[in-house]
Amino acid sequence: MQHSPLLLQLVIILGTARACGLLLRHVGQPPVIGEMAAGLVLGPIVFGAWFPEFHAIVFAPESLSGLASLAELGLVLFMFIVGVELRAPNGVKAQLKSAGLVGVASVLVPMGLGFAVSPLLHPYAPDGVGLAPFGLFMAAAMSITAFPILARILKERAMTHTPLGRLALSGAAIADVLAWIMLALVVALVGAGNGYGGFVRATAGLALLAVVVFVLLRPLYAWLLRTHAPDGAPSLMVLAALLIGAFACAAVTEWLGVHAVFGAFLFGACLPRDDRLLKSLIERVEYLAIVVLMPIFFALAGLSTTRDAFAGAALGAMLLILAVAVVGKVLGGAIGARLSGHGWRESFAVGSLMNARALMELIVMKVGLDAGIIGPDLFTMLLVMAILTTVMTGPLLSLSLGRRRAAGLSGGALPEG
Repeated sequence: MQHSPLLLQLVIILGTARACGLLLRHVGQPPVIGEMAAGLVLGPIVFGAWFPEFHAIVFAPESLSGLASLAELGLVLFMFIVGVELRAPNGVKAQLKSAGLVGVASVLVPMGLGFAVSPLLHPYAPDGVGLAPFGLFMAAAMSITAFPILARILKERAMTHTPLGRLALSGAAIADVLAWIMLALVVALVGAGNGYGGFVRATAGLALLAVVVFVLLRPLYAWLLRTHAPDGAPSLMVLAALLIGAFACAAVTEWLGVHAVFGAFLFGACLPRDDRLLKSLIERVEYLAIVVLMPIFFALAGLSTTRDAFAGAALGAMLLILAVAVVGKVLGGAIGARLSGHGWRESFAVGSLMNARALMELIVMKVGLDAGIIGPDLFTMLLVMAILTTVMTGPLLSLSLGRRRAAGLSGGALPEG
């Protein structure tokens, strides 16, 4: 009887993720950065280079199907919670114009830069990927902000309810909606496989799904929660109904040729903005996804990396991606904040916050890898960029606001994830 290495894989993945998360937490970084770094450690760059034989046995390609299924489940659950969590921060109506300027500028500037440098990076794309869809994907990848991580960074520094914090959160919410819409269209264009007709089918299907979700499912689930979970804590039956809705929408977007995470996010966004429901879903669903399933996703991402990205011309391409990502996001966010009337220090602080990418960028990369838009080289470059841009968010924020003011804003410990 041949034994599956799944349980051993889980022990190694979860142990490495927790160790790296704790290590980076002690130097003031969100634990999720350590877990993303654990993916790099478990891949061919570190673990595979140091212990090639053991690595080949434990993470043999034919043994990864179980991990891939768990990672997909983790992604769907996490994006479902992100959709539930996405809401207008307090005071957003009073500063809607300012948030719009920050959100749009922090998307357009990095998008423009990403598209501009795409001809230089196109040689690293897989064969058969045209320059136009590749350029659009790079534009979308440069423009992502990790809304959940941004919220946690602001909470750590007790800035959530400050005007600057509300502006950054509102701008990030607008920016992510714009970037994800563009990404969905790019993936539909490339992944549909039937040229223009396939693109029309995918985009029309997404539009129809959005109508069904917000016109039919939204009032239905609002009634279900109001009637059977008035305290915001769903019973097992109601929780099952919520998960069925998330999985069904994820399955529809996957069938349309667009990644499953879009459907899960869309369904989560249609649920009532109830903090009690959010708290219950975080405790019951998100904790499982973050502690067990997302580290598997990081590990599989690490297995998709390659050492070739750190050598020769590829290293120059990686530095170019990093420079474009940082300049585009920081400058775009700063321009938007400056146009809305803030001083340069506060404007660059907003831009620094918008530069946090973390897990959301990794999801974008995985979508691009699954759709065949990027290969292992570019995947590795983007993964390093996602880690470094998020690591530098805190220091850039302190530098923008000044050490004394930043110290005065610091609060409690950063939550897990």
